[in-house]
Amino acid sequence: MKSSPQKTAFIAIVGRPNTGKSSLLNAMIGQKVSIVSKKPQTTRTRVTGILTRGNTQIVFIDTPGLLKPRDKLGDYMVKAVDGSVAGVDACVLVTQAAAPVSPADLSLIERFKALGMPVILAINKIDLLEDKTKLLEDIEKYSRLYEFEAVVPLSAKTGNGIDLLYDEIQKQCIEGDFFFPEDEITDQPDRLIASEVIREKVLRNIEREVPHGVAVAIESFSMRDGKDILDIEATIICEKASHKGILIGKRGEMLKQIGTQARLDLERFFECKVSLGLWVKVKEDWRNRTGLLMDFGYDSRNFDD
Repeated sequence: MKSSPQKTAFIAIVGRPNTGKSSLLNAMIGQKVSIVSKKPQTTRTRVTGILTRGNTQIVFIDTPGLLKPRDKLGDYMVKAVDGSVAGVDACVLVTQAAAPVSPADLSLIERFKALGMPVILAINKIDLLEDKTKLLEDIEKYSRLYEFEAVVPLSAKTGNGIDLLYDEIQKQCIEGDFFFPEDEITDQPDRLIASEVIREKVLRNIEREVPHGVAVAIESFSMRDGKDILDIEATIICEKASHKGILIGKRGEMLKQIGTQARLDLERFFECKVSLGLWVKVKEDWRNRTGLLMDFGYDSRNFDD
């Protein structure tokens, strides 16, 4: 019996900050490949998640939330979104239930129109919606703006609607060989995954102005000879001496907490014991220093010459 031909699609997950794009990607894949926090603009780079089911492989691009850039890092994030939208087979526009249409949404929709892009509207966070009739209002107002392939209300947190979204995305697949091995879930380098996991723990533990001024540089990453132990040494970069004190905390307790949470996540992802060493350094105005941004793993193609 002849097997069914393989099908593939590249899908960009786009939307304004804090709509749950990374949570949606993780829900689709069934495992964390993109960091999540309640703070907007958590994702800074394009994160690729790979979902293979039967004869279908879908490659997801999780993009930064579209924002008005205030520094070179912001410029980078906007270009990452623009490049992602232009280079995929279809997009999933993620909005929040009962939220107004934002300027970022309108900007993306104009981009869709210019490209003639197939787009699925995913209305997220319906678990927070007490008045479900608001969904009808959401569907109506967005449908006036663009001819979506489908509209799927869902909750990335509870999983409600995820299968329906998969079914709609699958309709965008075309015949072609898989781009990645069937057991692969992301194409992100291990060092980048490690740095993002650590940054996530900073975002989740620090409630002041520090998080958006933080980057993580992996200084060393190697398996210990003869043992199933991954040794990682990383430096958390902040912009001010006062931020360094907050990150370290009284008697080093905050840095220890961040390290413990990151180590547990890393052990789950890499499926081995992890020895994690963390340090904190100050590099003033690093978000406007192209050389440092490239050192931290940001793609040079998204910077102006």
